[in-house]
Amino acid sequence: MAPLLYLITPADADPAAFSRLLMQVLTGPEIAALLVRRGTLGDAAYAELAERMIQIGQAAGAAVLLENEVMLARGLGADGVHVSQGGVQAIREAVAALKPGAIVGAGNIKSRHDAMSFGELDVDYVLFGPLDGKADPQAAELTQWWADTFEVPAVHALPDADAAALAGTSAEFVALSDSIWNSDNPAAALLAIDHATREQA
Repeated sequence: MAPLLYLITPADADPAAFSRLLMQVLTGPEIAALLVRRGTLGDAAYAELAERMIQIGQAAGAAVLLENEVMLARGLGADGVHVSQGGVQAIREAVAALKPGAIVGAGNIKSRHDAMSFGELDVDYVLFGPLDGKADPQAAELTQWWADTFEVPAVHALPDADAAALAGTSAEFVALSDSIWNSDNPAAALLAIDHATREQA
């Protein structure tokens, strides 16, 4: 079975310009989840970006997740949060505030111990790898181990992935970012990766 696509917005995206780009990209392959990066945006700027992303992403059928912002996710009607900092305590707080009605995902996993500690906290997925930059070879190993051993879904983050990089992934989701947004044609780049995942399934 082909992994589902999980799309990560660029850090510090401009709400107006990126909204137009995202709408173009979301006319292509189905996106299961969209993570709205916080980056260095201030509270008001991130809230504006998040509100637009929620409207656009949900209209396209994607679950829209905010990065770490539990109360903002509740206030804006996001589908959940991705916890990328704060470890076990932050995950527990997000689960207590949002479950069972919303999604809580866990990232920033550096070891098997991290993965098991986070995975037992009633999260909906664990994400291995960075949200941007270069793919992490250790994340591929952790993803394979997790997918072979546990029932909680794995997300393999491959920020710079091209179609060839997806061969053999065992994750339920593949998270994409830089290679899509840095492309001259993001919609075509996403379509090529979608085709590759389906051919390898």
